[in-house]
Amino acid sequence: MKFLSGSEAKMQELSGGVKRKVLVHNEDMMMVEVHFQQGGVGSVHTHPHLQATYIVSGSFEFENDGEKRIVNQGDSLLFASNVKHGVVCLEAGVVLDVFSPMRKDFL
Repeated sequence: MKFLSGSEAKMQELSGGVKRKVLVHNEDMMMVEVHFQQGGVGSVHTHPHLQATYIVSGSFEFENDGEKRIVNQGDSLLFASNVKHGVVCLEAGVVLDVFSPMRKDFL
């Protein structure tokens, strides 16, 4: 078992009203807590990782391969690898992202 207390996870400031905390991870999987201010943007991008996202709080418009969808607290999404996706925060909130395999570029 791997354990990480919340106080050990370091918040990293990103651009555009976005911050993230890398939580527990190993080579196969990584959990990341992402905080958005209203209007915060995760630019459209691709990566080879599978990504599952859970909306902890707030409201977001996600784009996946050109399709847009508004999601709210309690909703979840699954993104295939190498598919263009991005997000705009409509109401300040937090998402929990899980990547497989882990995102080495986040460390």
